[in-house]
Amino acid sequence: MSEIGKTGATPMEGDGKRILLILGSPKRTSLCHALAEAYAQGARSEGHVVRLLALGEMSFDPVLHEGYDQSQTLEPDLLDAQRQIHWAEHLVFVYPVWWGGVPALLKGFLDRVLLPGFAFKYTGPLRWDKLLTGRSADLLVTLDTPPWYFRWIYGAPAHRQMVRTVLGFCGIKTRRLSEFGPVRPASETRRQAWLRKAETLGTRA
Repeated sequence: MSEIGKTGATPMEGDGKRILLILGSPKRTSLCHALAEAYAQGARSEGHVVRLLALGEMSFDPVLHEGYDQSQTLEPDLLDAQRQIHWAEHLVFVYPVWWGGVPALLKGFLDRVLLPGFAFKYTGPLRWDKLLTGRSADLLVTLDTPPWYFRWIYGAPAHRQMVRTVLGFCGIKTRRLSEFGPVRPASETRRQAWLRKAETLGTRA
């Protein structure tokens, strides 16, 4: 875990909203990295405290080997991730859509971290406590598919998964879902416009 965008003064913990950026791309560099940095710069300019979890730099097994039938010891990086999620008031997930869903690394992170007793607690048939209630989220999502095609032809499965069956299930309310794509044919001018948009989103955190 690290703070992101360290240029300039770092705000004190009590000065602004506590924001946790979760970078879900396993690549070393990508548009997602640049979008996360831009968002952080915007948020920091408004006095918010921003921390980063870059999943590609963390050490953990993304496979939940026995499902929830048996407990699986959490690695130190995952224990720290749970502490950071508890610390945060606002979560920002930045990730690409691959094969219509989130990258395997991000899915594995969610499987391992959002555990019963931490993120939710079943209380009966179709009843559960949402243990992360009170937190909000922004989603910054890159796609190679045109966003309109992803929504209307494919049904936006990655969006529905994250907003409804993951974050919503745990009580985290998604405030904004911002799409950036198609990425491959995008000009440098277009990419710079996306970075400015991400920075603006950060100022509105």
